[in-house]
Amino acid sequence: MTRVLVTVGTDHHPFTRLMTWIERWQAEREPLRWTVQHGFTPAPPAAPGVEATAMMPHDAFRAALREAAVVVCQGGPGSIMDARGAGKVPIVVPRRPELGEHVDDHQVRFARRLDETGLIRVATTEHDFRLLLTAALDRPESFAATPEISELPETVRRFGALVDELMVRPPRRTLLGLRRRGRA
Repeated sequence: MTRVLVTVGTDHHPFTRLMTWIERWQAEREPLRWTVQHGFTPAPPAAPGVEATAMMPHDAFRAALREAAVVVCQGGPGSIMDARGAGKVPIVVPRRPELGEHVDDHQVRFARRLDETGLIRVATTEHDFRLLLTAALDRPESFAATPEISELPETVRRFGALVDELMVRPPRRTLLGLRRRGRA
């Protein structure tokens, strides 16, 4: 059976809407194996194929990302980049403030922008969610992340090396600095 990883992040606002969508899929569609990291949101009802945990240790979470055929997450940058780093284009369900899922609409705006660039696929309705999940199950290759995004850790490492190099160089004396000391 195909495994789907769902993460709602660590925000304290409930995200019951997404748990309801999972429950309905499991009841009405082909059963899937779900690994659900539900955070502070009540877990979806116990059902065959649904494994739910409030929080996962980071190593276990990264392993679950690699093993999942499909990743569904909330619209936080950390969840999205973790999925992309594991080679997955996530289905993103942004939290909506008018539903009490977050304090403002930054996830909606952020997800819309990333969707425009093709880095993620956004599901704002249950209908969108079902269409995208079906597409990901039918054509997993279309939900594989491009290598350049997956190489982000190497880019960060190289940037860090440049910063380290700058930090060990002796400070340069500038003409302005010499004028302030009365030497120019």
